[in-house]
Amino acid sequence: MSDPRITSSIFTRGAVDLSALRTPAPAPARPTTPAQSGPDAGLPGPAGGGVAVIDVTEATLQSEVLERSMEKPVVIFFGAAGYPDSDQFAPLLEQLAVEGNGAWLLARVDAQQQPRIAQMFQIQGVPTVYAVFGGRPIDAFSGAVPEAQLRQWISAVLKAGGVAVAETTDPRLDEADDALMSGDLDAAERAYRKILAETPADAAAEAGLAQVGLARRVDGADPRTVLTAAEAAPDDVAAQLLAADVEVLSGFAEQAYQRLVGLVRRTTGEDRERVRQHLVGLFTVAGPDDPAVASARRALASALF
Repeated sequence: MSDPRITSSIFTRGAVDLSALRTPAPAPARPTTPAQSGPDAGLPGPAGGGVAVIDVTEATLQSEVLERSMEKPVVIFFGAAGYPDSDQFAPLLEQLAVEGNGAWLLARVDAQQQPRIAQMFQIQGVPTVYAVFGGRPIDAFSGAVPEAQLRQWISAVLKAGGVAVAETTDPRLDEADDALMSGDLDAAERAYRKILAETPADAAAEAGLAQVGLARRVDGADPRTVLTAAEAAPDDVAAQLLAADVEVLSGFAEQAYQRLVGLVRRTTGEDRERVRQHLVGLFTVAGPDDPAVASARRALASALF
């Protein structure tokens, strides 16, 4: 279940009518699938447990999501066991939910076991994440995103829900991040560059500036056209670099890293260095703590030496 997509931002507004969910039908029998690891669901258990993370079925959607969202934002995670992006992204969301200390609730939905909910929310791939507040969706995105972007998104959701967010970051970064989130790339670039001028090697600012560059490179690109062109021309460096950008922005960073590591192995000279630099730039988007980056760096070193 994957559907790489590009919009003007990585975050997309959800237009979902939840009125039909106020009187949900009885939950269907849950089929057994090879991906299931336990009797209750195919998704892994919540990392933090407690009330920060709950599992939702069609029978409990009204009480656990709609009614709770009248008091605080509820983030719905649509996943499915056996899909690597979903399996790897879930623990990060759960960790942040526990860190939120009750400011928001994470509701997990197994898209395979709850197809009516998935259909209602127009789920086309996993992972997909929706934010619901006041009984209606207020924002959504698809694909796994880096932790820095996820934190930005959750902060924006909390602000939209009227939740006071503790100032734990540099206010200069907040200004830059807000510009990036609103799509004002010029303002975001100026703000990130100002931070780096004053605080060289600031990892968050470096990641933000890399995200600005990524957004500019894919601006106006049709992802399916880009990926089709890359498939047809595996040795076209420009086509492969753009395809990697599309994959990262669509939440498929590991595929992008594999694509470019493979290209490093097939190229020489200036082309090889161009690909290497581009890949390192994509690493910066995710940040140094991303486990996928650590793995890809090892693969890159092997390809180079």
